[in-house]
Formats: sequence, C-alpha cells, structure tokens
Amino acid sequence: MKTRRDVYQAIADPTRRAIINMIATQPHNVNTIAANFDVTRQAISLHIQILADCGLINVKRHGRDRFCEARLDQLGEVSAWIDQYRQHWESKLDNLENYVVQLKNERNGKHKK
Repeated sequence: MKTRRDVYQAIADPTRRAIINMIATQPHNVNTIAANFDVTRQAISLHIQILADCGLINVKRHGRDRFCEARLDQLGEVSAWIDQYRQHWESKLDNLENYVVQLKNERNGKHKK
C-alpha cells in the first residue's frame, strides 16, 4: 500500500519550493522545469512525483510532453497551521506592547511628582 505524502514533506525541500514558485502562475513542461536547476532530470522527476503525490501539482500529458500545473489550494493546510502560531505571537507582542506602555506611564507619573 502506497503511503500518501503530506504537503509539509513537499515544501520542506528548497528545490520543490522553487518548482512550485515556477509553475504557480502558468504550467511548464518537465524539460523546461529541469533546465532551470543544476540537478539531473531524474532528480527533478522525483521532486515532481513527490509534489504530485502531495496534491500540490497535476501532471498532464500533451503528446510526448508532461506539463505540470500548480494546485496551490493545497497550501491552505499549511497556511492554517502557520496562522495559529502567528496569532499566538501577535498576542504575545500585544501583551509586551501593553506592558511597555504601562511602564512608560508609571515612569511619567513618578517624574511629575
């Protein structure tokens, strides 16, 4: 039984992130993608397979060419995961800002006496 990879595995690798960036606005064929990297065509094919397994790209055949198109909606899972931590840190920074304001107010109150 084949284990489905998750989106986090796909974006963990800088080459795969670069491939996603490359095809985010328009599909490219595998040869065009491979020409932009200093690795073997076989290595790019493996990266593309991982991205496809994760559901981040579709690979479609047009004659002899295979075209890759992005499915960026799959990144919503990552965005939601990051947002929970963003909210946590924004709350911490808000608390720090409030504390600094409180300290300034206390200091200004002491200097007025």
